Amino acid sequence: MTKKRKHQEDFQKVKLKVGKKKPKLENATDTTFKTKAIQIPEQLKEDGVLPTQNRKLNIKDLLSQMHHYSPGVKHNALLGLKDLLSQYPFVIDAHLSNIISEMAAVFTDKDSGVRGAAVHLLQFLASKIRAEQIAPFFPLVSAHLSSAMTHISEGIQEDSLKVLDVLLEAYPALLTDRSSILLKNFVELISHQQLSKRLKSREKLSWMLSVNPNRRVTSQQWRLNVLTRLKKFLQAVVDGSSEIEDEGLQEQKDSPHSVRNPVCISWKVHANNQQHIQLFENGGLRPKINSSFRLRSLASVMDSAEKGLSSAENLKGFIEIIIPLLIECWIEASPAQSAPILGNLLESESQQLMQQVLSIIHLLWKLTKRHDETYKMELWLRMNYLVDFKHHFMRHFPYSLQETVKHKKKDSCKGNKYCMTSSNSVDHLLLNLTLCDIMVSLASTSTLQTDSGWLDMIRKFVTDTLQDGSKLNSKQVNRLLGVTWRLMQIQQNKGKT
Repeated sequence: MTKKRKHQEDFQKVKLKVGKKKPKLENATDTTFKTKAIQIPEQLKEDGVLPTQNRKLNIKDLLSQMHHYSPGVKHNALLGLKDLLSQYPFVIDAHLSNIISEMAAVFTDKDSGVRGAAVHLLQFLASKIRAEQIAPFFPLVSAHLSSAMTHISEGIQEDSLKVLDVLLEAYPALLTDRSSILLKNFVELISHQQLSKRLKSREKLSWMLSVNPNRRVTSQQWRLNVLTRLKKFLQAVVDGSSEIEDEGLQEQKDSPHSVRNPVCISWKVHANNQQHIQLFENGGLRPKINSSFRLRSLASVMDSAEKGLSSAENLKGFIEIIIPLLIECWIEASPAQSAPILGNLLESESQQLMQQVLSIIHLLWKLTKRHDETYKMELWLRMNYLVDFKHHFMRHFPYSLQETVKHKKKDSCKGNKYCMTSSNSVDHLLLNLTLCDIMVSLASTSTLQTDSGWLDMIRKFVTDTLQDGSKLNSKQVNRLLGVTWRLMQIQQNKGKT
């Protein structure tokens, strides 16, 4: 009985009386509070200020669509970016970092339409952005370009050359600062390393030309495309190094028109603040300052980690890799392979490839002459490459173009954009003169008797060209004068000269 009573006392029911309020529970929540709306008009107004394009999308909306999984959305976003930035150019400066990072990321996109739109946007931005503005973001662009050039997909590799064309045209100096990385990418585009057991024991890995049957173009056409860009890149390197040399000469040499007026300084008068000395007014037109400090853009070229081709060791290493590959390209395009009966007659595509091979070697030879130990470099080049050059280059010298007559309609060239370029880019005289310039640079006064065979061929060709009387363009004249001057320098016999 006691347990039952205790249970009833603990859980007693409260009896509610009619007309009286229900008592509040002990854990009841008080809900008697008031709320007020918070308005921040400035934050709401910010997105409204951003300009929009035709589809009412602002710069933030378009950049966010670049991460979409659909290729169509990304393609439309790139087109919308181009329209928006062309209508409102001031948006470029405000969002330059985001625009460049998002655009460069799609260089390696799977869809060809997205990559094509990215190239068009880059081309548009290159006309609006100065080199100083894009310089802080250029390492990112260069990294995405390198990953596109070395990508496993053939389509991405082909489109990377289009990106390279835009950057070479707009920012050659920024691109050549990263020559050590990009030159290796050029090599990997047309070749692969030999990994046989015999070559693994060697210290240096050798490279051999690669053939990919999955490409839309032939192997020879693909190599021509890559070598054309490599020639442009090396030309930018040569032009950049010549500018740096010119600046150095201006600092070292005084202007011939400068007049130096001596200043007599009295220390007592100067100490009493009665004589004012202007530091540079008597120092000529360009004051000479003996200082080891340089701007970062120039110092980066001479940096130990990023010397590129300005270092003699790096230049030798690149020559050792690229020259055997260029000789293989030459052998494939040589007339002995294409048509043994025709002798030294060349087809148009073969001649274009051979022209690029010789132009690249000519530019590398120019870079070797920029170093202090030019004589040692010439001896090294002669010892390593003269035998191969004589065998392959001078075998069918001089070369001439094979005229192929095809019976086609007159309007066949209208729809073909390559028709004019292929006919205009063929210049057999420049090909022969470039070959002469490369070969003559390997000869010297002490080796005249040894080299008399092929030197007589070159001397005869130069004489015939000078006596021909035909008009030469600036490139042909420049190359002809270089060959003639070198022949006169090394020639001992004045009668032959």
